[in-house]
Amino acid sequence: MRTVAVFGEILLRLSPPGKERLFQSSRLEARFGGAEANVAVSLTLFGHQVRYISVVPAGEFGDAALAELRRFGVGTDHVVRQGTRLGLYFAETGADQRPSRVFYDREHSGIADATPGAIGWAGSLEGAGWFHVSGITPATGPGPADLTIEAVSLAKTMGITVSVDLNYRAKLWKYGRTAPEVMREIVKNADIVFANEEDCQKALGIEAGGWTSGGAPDPIAIEDLTRRVMDAFPNLSKIAVSLRESRSADNNGWSGVLRNREGFLRGPKHEIRDIVDRIGSGDAFAAGFIHGLDLFGEDVKALEFAVAASCLKHSIPGDFNLVAEKEVLALMAGDRSGRVQR
Repeated sequence: MRTVAVFGEILLRLSPPGKERLFQSSRLEARFGGAEANVAVSLTLFGHQVRYISVVPAGEFGDAALAELRRFGVGTDHVVRQGTRLGLYFAETGADQRPSRVFYDREHSGIADATPGAIGWAGSLEGAGWFHVSGITPATGPGPADLTIEAVSLAKTMGITVSVDLNYRAKLWKYGRTAPEVMREIVKNADIVFANEEDCQKALGIEAGGWTSGGAPDPIAIEDLTRRVMDAFPNLSKIAVSLRESRSADNNGWSGVLRNREGFLRGPKHEIRDIVDRIGSGDAFAAGFIHGLDLFGEDVKALEFAVAASCLKHSIPGDFNLVAEKEVLALMAGDRSGRVQR
C-alpha cells in the first residue's frame, strides 16, 4: 500500500445529544473531525501509512486533537505547531423533514492564518505515493488557498498521485476570492477529483442542467457534467461523484458514479432508512475509493468499495468512518441484514 499524505485542518466538533436542537439542553458532545482528518483516519483503518500535514496551535486543544489522530495510527510528525486557536464547528443532527445544520467557527484558527512557507512541502511529501486535499481548507482564507496550490503543484512535479475532494462550502468562501478562481488552479494539478452533484457547479463553475427527477440526481445530467469536467481538465484521469437521494434527514438512497478516460461507470445503490450521522460520508467515499484502487487495481471495484464504505459511515456517530476493510467487503458481498454477529 502506498503512503498517503493528507493536508487539512482538524476541528473540534460540538453537537447536542442525539437529535436535539442546538442548546435545547445544556449538554454538548465534543469530538474531533474535519474532512481531511476523516480521510486520514479511514485510510489508516484500512491499513495505509498516513501522514497528516497541518498547522495546529500549541496548547491543550491542539494536543488533544493530534492525540486523537495518533490514537487511530495517523502520523502527525509533519504538523506545524503555531497559531492561537483550533477551529471548531457545531453540528445539529436533523430528523424526518428537519435537515441537519452546520455552523462554523474557524476564523483566525492556526491554519486559517497560515501563509505560504509555513510548511516545508518537500520534506512533508517525500516518500508519499498519494497526496489528498479538499476544497474546504482553501475556503478558509487566502493563506490556506495559496498553501494548497503550492502543495499540489510540488506534488505533481514529484510524481505523486494527487486527489482533490471539491467539498464546496458556501459559508466559508467569504474572503474575496471565488471558489472557481481557487479550485480550478488546484484541480489543474490533480489526477483524481471527488465531488457530489453540486460541487462541480459551485466549486469549478461548470454548469449542467436537469439535476433532479423526483428528488433523485438525474444520471443523464451527471454523466454530462462529469464529461464537461474531464474536458475542462485534461490532466484528470478520473472523477468520482457520490450520489444522494434525500427523501428525508433519516431516509436516503446512496450511490456513486465514476468517469474515467474510457467511459462512465455506475456504482451500486444502497437504501439507508435510519441515518445515525451523515457528516463525513463524502470523506468516507473518497477514502474508500483511494483504498479500493490499491486493493483491486480496477475502477469498477474501487467505486463499489467507495459506495459501500460511505454507506456504512451513515451508521456511525461522529466524523470518522470507524469501519474495517472486511466490513466493507461484507456489504459489497450482499450482507445487508445487520444481524448480530456472535
